[in-house]
Amino acid sequence: MDIKIEKKPWYIRYKYYLAGGIIFIAFLIYVISLSVGPRKLRIDSDKIQIVEVANNKFMEYVDVEGIVQPILTIKINSREAGSVDRIVGEEGSLLKKGDTILVLSNPDLLRTIEDQRDDWEKQLISYREKEIEMEQKSLNLKQQAMQTDYELARLKKSFELDKEEFQMGIKSKAQLAVSEDEYNFKLKNAELQRESLQHDSVMTIIRKDLLLNDRERERKKYERIKDRLDDLIIKAPINGQLSFVKVTPGQLVGTNESIAEIKVLDQFKISTSLSEYYIDRIITGLPATVSYQGKRFPLKITKVVPEIKDRTFAVDLVFTDEMPENVRVGKSFRVQIELGQPEDALVMPRGNFYQSTGGQWIYKVDKTRTKAVRVPISIGRQNPQQYEIADGLQPGDLVIVSGYDNFGEAQELILK
Repeated sequence: MDIKIEKKPWYIRYKYYLAGGIIFIAFLIYVISLSVGPRKLRIDSDKIQIVEVANNKFMEYVDVEGIVQPILTIKINSREAGSVDRIVGEEGSLLKKGDTILVLSNPDLLRTIEDQRDDWEKQLISYREKEIEMEQKSLNLKQQAMQTDYELARLKKSFELDKEEFQMGIKSKAQLAVSEDEYNFKLKNAELQRESLQHDSVMTIIRKDLLLNDRERERKKYERIKDRLDDLIIKAPINGQLSFVKVTPGQLVGTNESIAEIKVLDQFKISTSLSEYYIDRIITGLPATVSYQGKRFPLKITKVVPEIKDRTFAVDLVFTDEMPENVRVGKSFRVQIELGQPEDALVMPRGNFYQSTGGQWIYKVDKTRTKAVRVPISIGRQNPQQYEIADGLQPGDLVIVSGYDNFGEAQELILK
């Protein structure tokens, strides 16, 4: 007897085809969802840096590299022309004020000084002769006045005698009149001589003062030209280090020519350059610090050069208290220039995400730390360690701050 074989349902007969079709359709749906939905990227969480956004103290400052320089550099110029006779100071040596650096020679100057000395000696003789003439004239006037006074006294006695003899009838009235006229003439003559002597004394004093002034002026003139000899010896104007000498023995040097340089090493300054972005915020007196071997050393800005070159401007700072022990000219330090006082703000650590996003967005990690999505943010102020968050994040949020060069255009990151 034949057994009737029942026909299997179609979904049984074609189950393998159905399974393949379902898998294919699921794959299509997956591909379509990826192309339509947000782009995702799987990354290793160990290869990225995740930081927390928090309320903290924020201080705006600039971190730059500064070079140690002497507090003062003095350029030494020649005051007198000449040829370099010998160089005494060695480059790099420490000098004290008044130490000789080099010696110049100038034969023409020596001859000029000798000629001026001869003129000065001749003038001294001439001045002395004039003084003797004035003294002789004064003596002659005094002698004449003395002679006149003597004759006046004699005529007075003679006139008094003639009056007595006239009263006695020995002399006539005419003889008395002649004696009186002669006495009165001598009296007036004596007054004129005394007046002349007085005027001569005043004139002598004035002429002597003029002569003394002329003589002093000529003396100073001679002393000045003689002092030019000292200018042939170039000396250190201050304590410091002779950094270089620009001339060689035998070289001709002109007046006011730069020949050497001295660096004052009693104190140092730090010179640096800042971006033109800070030109309106950097002023003299702003505080700054240098960190070295775990210790901070305070400084302040003493000079701001307003001229901008290559989008930067120069700033000088000096130490206001203790300096690092190993400060040397040419050594570099990291300098933090403070632009304000610490303030409470919502901040996050710096990262390289800013270079990729311009600070417009960031990847925010969810609470499970399994994925991160793009969120728009707004960054306010910044310093070398922190960004101030103006909008887009809250305290306690976790964000990714590194690895953005490998993320491409992914909208969502799957953290492994």
